[in-house]
Order: sequence, then C-alpha cells, then structure tokens
Amino acid sequence: MSEIEIEREVEGSKGRYVIRQGGEEAELTYSITSPTLIIADHTGVPDTFRGMGFGKALVARLVDDAREEGFKIVPLCPFVNAQRRRHPEWADVFNT
Repeated sequence: MSEIEIEREVEGSKGRYVIRQGGEEAELTYSITSPTLIIADHTGVPDTFRGMGFGKALVARLVDDAREEGFKIVPLCPFVNAQRRRHPEWADVFNT
C-alpha cells in the first residue's frame, strides 16, 4: 500500500485528522484544551476502510504531532486508548 495521506484541520478549539479516499473519510477528532493538552475524543473509520490500517495511521500522526509540537494527549476515545496500550513506545505523549 502506498503512503497514507493524512490532512489536519483545526477550527477554533476543535480539530481532526482525516484520510479521504473514494469519496469517504476516516477521521480522528480532538478538542484543544490548552496549547499543551488535547483530548482525542473520536475515531471513525468507514467499513470500506476496515483492515487497511487507517485508524492506527491517524493515531500515529497524532502522536508524531504531539512530539513535534510539545502537547500531551488525553485518550478519551476508546480506539486511541487501545492503540496507546498496544504501543508503549508512545507513552511519552499520553496523559492518563
């Protein structure tokens, strides 16, 4: 599979990471509580994208941005929290 293109959109105190393909979207939404803390609140992946690694790719991009920009993540979303548990190497950016 080719590299997954992930866009980041921010409007006010809300943001999301999105993958668009074939007219559908996979997304991870978040709320910005301060410049150093965000809450990952929802991950949605259409059935047609299941098993393609899009959900994990969205969380990985969030983790990369947290490291680069210096914010911590509260994993309110069950999927993000599950990925956090599967990837102990990401522990430095999670506020649990």
